[in-house]
Amino acid sequence: MRFKTTLAAIVCLLACSFPVFAQRAGTPPPPATDTIAPEIAGVVAAGTKVHVIKDGFNGTEGTITLPDGSVIFSETAANRTIKIDKSDNVTTFIEDTGGANGMFFDREGRLFVTQVPFGTGGIAILYPPAAKKALINHYDGKPFGRANDLTVDKKGGVYFTDSANAQPMPASGVPLPAALYYLPPNAAKPVQLFTDVAFPNGVVLSRDEKTLYLNNTNGEYMLAFDVQPDGSLKNRRNFAKYDGVTQNAAGVTVSGADGLTMDNDGRLYAACANGVQVFSPQGRHLGTIPMPRPPQNLSFAGSDKKTLYVVGRGVASKVQMLAQGMKERAR
Repeated sequence: MRFKTTLAAIVCLLACSFPVFAQRAGTPPPPATDTIAPEIAGVVAAGTKVHVIKDGFNGTEGTITLPDGSVIFSETAANRTIKIDKSDNVTTFIEDTGGANGMFFDREGRLFVTQVPFGTGGIAILYPPAAKKALINHYDGKPFGRANDLTVDKKGGVYFTDSANAQPMPASGVPLPAALYYLPPNAAKPVQLFTDVAFPNGVVLSRDEKTLYLNNTNGEYMLAFDVQPDGSLKNRRNFAKYDGVTQNAAGVTVSGADGLTMDNDGRLYAACANGVQVFSPQGRHLGTIPMPRPPQNLSFAGSDKKTLYVVGRGVASKVQMLAQGMKERAR
């Protein structure tokens, strides 16, 4: 199946997804400049520069690490993925990505992605070329609103979020709500796990895969769940309270929490409106790394997995860390 999308549709989706950060039409944002990280013990040294690699990308999402330590991410509105190597060289990795957003490699080296075009988005395998195929694009006959982020477990099952914002009304009637899904290994139909989180977004599993963590863009808390042998979830709880949560003009709670990753010591890193928020394995807020623009996604990369690459609002940046990402995992 050939994946197609339209630039206008994706641009609209991105603007609708994050209205609090939207620029007035025709008004470019100010140039992105380097920022400085505060000291976060064991995470990053005081005064470390957050370096802007490049500004001006047409959408920035879904960072993931390649085996050589380079990083790729989705340039969503340009319908391609971008690669940044250890020398900050920027090249195109894959063209015609079908509006890929979230990305994750499984244990076989296949790149699973969420795709966001109106009415046709879902889960697909994008790479390697011989494995490229669409997997699912609906639940119970209704199209996903906005398949957003995903993670793949060791068994090959896929947890993915559907933010459901900006969804057109399907012919079948009432659209799907925002939800978290699980696609069991080799299954043709996903399991809808829950539908009562305002804006489910970034998702990551603990190293032992016994706990799943979820960012809520329009909530006060990162959530945690106990993973069951069949992939279902139990014991939902508020795991960590975001710092700097605000309310928009409509009175909606906004953390801006988007992408989510974990380091080798089990600390969690959430791309939020005010920067990259770092939390202990127990959910305590340890500090926030300011970013050139509000971040959307992030991944540890580099030969030693001690460089944190962060993308957001057209900017790709990196910061040298004390903390190290998990070498056995691509994000």
